[in-house]
Amino acid sequence: MLAVLSDTHGRDSPRLSGRTADAVAEASRVVHAGDFMTEAVLDAFEERGPLAAVYGNNATAAVRERLPAERIVVWEGLRIAVVHGHEHTETALAMFGRQSSADLVVFGHSHEPTFEDGTVPMLNPGSHADPRWHRPAHAELEWDDDEQVARGQLVEPAGEVFERFTVEPRRP
Repeated sequence: MLAVLSDTHGRDSPRLSGRTADAVAEASRVVHAGDFMTEAVLDAFEERGPLAAVYGNNATAAVRERLPAERIVVWEGLRIAVVHGHEHTETALAMFGRQSSADLVVFGHSHEPTFEDGTVPMLNPGSHADPRWHRPAHAELEWDDDEQVARGQLVEPAGEVFERFTVEPRRP
């Protein structure tokens, strides 16, 4: 499983609870779209297993030194472009995905969990710990070997799945 998170906004801990904590523990890899806030929180995520992350607009200088602003993650053959999104409009995110030859763009910043199926699908996992005016959430993706697609869902820390989606690799 691939666990996708963003906008932790922690100072001392990764603020993981419930299904979100379980997903991070079970995942073969965690993708984080930024705003850990501090090195202590970044370290706590790294201690839990393989992490592919970018920094967000609230990152300290030390976190910015350790993480890129954007990155490409390849998981199960799926090419995922990751960015925090604070400097991107929706059009810019789509262009970033196309320029990266991505199958999926993962971004955060707004704290609003959403999946939009477009030319390049876009996923915002929301914030598991600081949802602001939205429901708390993270995303989980499982690879379906038979169908050769990723099956995803947006999930609350309490365990409620509130949206399901599918991501297909783009074929040349």
